[in-house]
Amino acid sequence: MIIKREVYSEPSKDNRMLHIYLPDDYKTSRKRYPVMYFYDGHNLFFNEDATYGKSWGLKEFMESWNKEMIIVGIECGHNRNERMCEYLPYKVEKDGFLDEFEPKGDEIVKWILFTLKPMIDLEYPTYPFRECTGIAGSSMGGLMALYAVIKYNDYISKAACLSSSIMTCTDPILKDIEEGLNEDTRIYLSWGTNEAKGLTDKFNLDFTSITYNANKKIEEALLKEHVIVNLYCQVGGYHCEADWEKQNPLFMNFLWQNETVKNI
Repeated sequence: MIIKREVYSEPSKDNRMLHIYLPDDYKTSRKRYPVMYFYDGHNLFFNEDATYGKSWGLKEFMESWNKEMIIVGIECGHNRNERMCEYLPYKVEKDGFLDEFEPKGDEIVKWILFTLKPMIDLEYPTYPFRECTGIAGSSMGGLMALYAVIKYNDYISKAACLSSSIMTCTDPILKDIEEGLNEDTRIYLSWGTNEAKGLTDKFNLDFTSITYNANKKIEEALLKEHVIVNLYCQVGGYHCEADWEKQNPLFMNFLWQNETVKNI
């Protein structure tokens, strides 16, 4: 089932809608569940809620998947530049785009971990442990998921980072990785060939774009910390919910079922 409820976000100074997926029998089964937090929660379950009229189809996926868990989708701010500020963890200099936004990403992550997560753990039958806590997002949300699992690795063990806007933040990300991570951390990194616009090989895989190079540098740095990484290039993939939906079984099976779908 999907429930919607508003919570107060201290960093944003207003209410934010949560879109929460719960197993239908969560009140009576006496089971406890791992939890995965998603940025842009309004885009996860229903087309009518999604910004561009197409969701990730996560409700249908979860209902057919063989693992039960709770998903907490957190809606972003929709006024002017709210989302860009909330989903930016670093101050970007001389970027020509991101440099105009004031980064509030770290405040948002702290609110998720130290205010929202304790509330979820109190009110729903969760496993509150780090090993049972994941985070995910796409585009700027993918950047935030990567930042969260690296910077707050003592609280989060898994992250899905799809089409992440990491290109102008690669250097600070690499610096944060050098601080060290737990070896059981699992991170899924992906992008699509049609959004990256790099030259492709005979298998239509991208090995030339700035998107590939940024993800590859991050993968190499993570591997040095013995993190388990899945680098995935989606052939024909665009920067859109329809193509992120196709990756639901890939990143969920990698993060929670220990399956690898690495193709690059």
